Amino acid sequence: MVAFGKKLRESQIQEWKGYYINYKLMKKKVNRYTQQIQVGEQNRPLVLRDFSRLLDSQIEKIVLFLLEQQGLLASRISNLRDQYDALLQQPEGKQVSEVQEAYRDVGRDLLRLIFYVEINAIGLRKILKKFDKRLGYKFTDYYVKTRSNHPYSQLRQVFKHVSVVAVVGAISRNLAELQDLKDNRGSYVSIYDQPELSHPDPVVHSIKTAVERLSNSTNFLQFLGRHALIFPDELPTASSEDDIDDQRYHFISLLLNLANTFLYMVNTYIIVPTADHYSLTLGAAATVCGVVIGSMAIAQVFSSVYFSAWSNRSYMRPLVFSSIILLLGNTLYALAYDLNSISVLLIGRLCCGLGSARAINRRYISDCVPLKLRMQASAGFVSASALGMACGPALACLFQTNFKIYNLTFNEDTLPGWVMALAWLFYLLWLWTSFREPYRENYEDLSSQDSNSGKSPRMIQARLDKDIGGQCINVSVENDCKQPLLMNSEANQEDEDDVQDCCDADEDSDDKIQKPVDSIVSAYRLLTPSVKVQLFIYFMLKYAMEILLAESSVITGYYFVWSTSSVAIFLACLGLTVLPVNIIVGNYVSNMFEERQLLLASEIMVCLGILLSFQIVVPYTVPQYVGSALITFVSAEVLEGVNLSLLSRVMSSRLSRGTYNGGLLSTEAGTLARVVADGTITLSGYLGQGMLLNTTLLPCFFICISSIFATCFTYNSLY
Repeated sequence: MVAFGKKLRESQIQEWKGYYINYKLMKKKVNRYTQQIQVGEQNRPLVLRDFSRLLDSQIEKIVLFLLEQQGLLASRISNLRDQYDALLQQPEGKQVSEVQEAYRDVGRDLLRLIFYVEINAIGLRKILKKFDKRLGYKFTDYYVKTRSNHPYSQLRQVFKHVSVVAVVGAISRNLAELQDLKDNRGSYVSIYDQPELSHPDPVVHSIKTAVERLSNSTNFLQFLGRHALIFPDELPTASSEDDIDDQRYHFISLLLNLANTFLYMVNTYIIVPTADHYSLTLGAAATVCGVVIGSMAIAQVFSSVYFSAWSNRSYMRPLVFSSIILLLGNTLYALAYDLNSISVLLIGRLCCGLGSARAINRRYISDCVPLKLRMQASAGFVSASALGMACGPALACLFQTNFKIYNLTFNEDTLPGWVMALAWLFYLLWLWTSFREPYRENYEDLSSQDSNSGKSPRMIQARLDKDIGGQCINVSVENDCKQPLLMNSEANQEDEDDVQDCCDADEDSDDKIQKPVDSIVSAYRLLTPSVKVQLFIYFMLKYAMEILLAESSVITGYYFVWSTSSVAIFLACLGLTVLPVNIIVGNYVSNMFEERQLLLASEIMVCLGILLSFQIVVPYTVPQYVGSALITFVSAEVLEGVNLSLLSRVMSSRLSRGTYNGGLLSTEAGTLARVVADGTITLSGYLGQGMLLNTTLLPCFFICISSIFATCFTYNSLY
């Protein structure tokens, strides 16, 4: 990956070069502060004041240039409006086309301006993170708190800039009316009357996409896709990136990965309604269902790591191995009934956990799906998971039967195992006949060659980049930055600085080629306080959801004498809320509030749901249980989407690739939460089923309270 400092220089628009953030100067300042503080030449107040003044001047430079360029664009639109008014009197097709193209030229220049703002915003975020990392201060928290809420805030113009929407509206409206005039329809329908006509032009669509990214707005597809934690890249890609991905992309192979995700989630939750009954049948306590359910998660802690490492070499082989292990595990789970062995039951579930290939599924989407389809594929990954979570319990309620074939018993306890074994067998055959191993390059050789030649390895660094509007911007990056932007003397001087900076151990060593981390220890060192808090929140929400789901059959059986079918329907209904909730949050709520505000509000709602779940008065009623469960589950679903979206923003770019990537870390945090929750259920069972509910909810409540305090502690760093 090409580091940010070098990429920033390469991506600058030539004629605007003097108006960008001086990232190199600020980085040198941070290095100088570090050295001075180490020898005692500087103190904290002076450092904060000096660096704040430098940041203020840099932001002012950006904002004043932005306002100047907006004024020029507004003037051009005003002149074009005069031409348009003249065309209304005598419309001619050729002149209409010329005015349309002139509006598109304004749109392209606006796109360049948005691109300029976004690069500067990324640079500011990175230098703030670097300052906190090097000096150990909470400078980001102080700076954002004092600047963002001020009535004359210039920082808000950079990070939350929305005034370009007026320019977008003018371009969009006039292009739509000109097209109507050109087609001689005479309807003159305004885009304000029919919003679906707001972005018919490709240029306007590109601007809309860039503005949404800049203002951090979202929609259902994007919101859902963020659940997958497929990391977004940071700067516009070279055009060759999509060509590389197209060589590797195969729709049926993607479909097989999504099917694997769906089947695994079905496999996880299909046993939940009957796990307590199965445990009782084999002579164990009903609360041993926590161990039965959690044993799959225990094995997944280890399987996620070796599958993530295996995916560096192949995708098909680990998927085949996963399917075979899951086939074996489900068979053992079903046979445990006739063997009357709880040990065989647990071994079967452990095998199922060892077959968890979600790391492969996520990695395939990240590496092999073209950028233009990656968000849809990520949303498909999350949808498949949600659908599997709902279908698992729903299928369990269909298995209310009891018969034997030869000496094998088929009943509500064993049929989940037999059905899933058969499903994995069919999946294995489909995988073997249809999966296509993606094209792979020898990245190590390529990196070595590029390093020796003094060139940045384009093929490796492409994922660092970020596409604006699905096209290459008409700036210096559109030709892959082949023309040098600096004189040779400047370039040599900067290369010397880059060599000096390569000695830094910071994860944001921005002017060297950054390789993916190669150990869990290295990955942990890259976790800033904000990242640790987000991982802790993810742990909390998975813990709360697992407590709710895993003990549901025991709780409802003890308090309400629910049948297996009733429990299965209840869990299926909870699972079916996932997509509607994400539609509402993705399309509406997330566009009304900042992500950090949604994060804190969702945590509070989860905490409220947990509080309402406690048995304080007797009798414990169905409305109380169902209502509190619904609040907890829905709030946790909202929290998960916002949490993973923020996590992908605050996590180091070095964790976006390789074996020990951000997706693996979040998976491990969630899996560990499930293991701890299932263990809590089993241990609490020794106190009796009457104490189970409150005993398991108590640690859940304290973890939730801790996460709320941790969020408040890092709230301003999420700006």
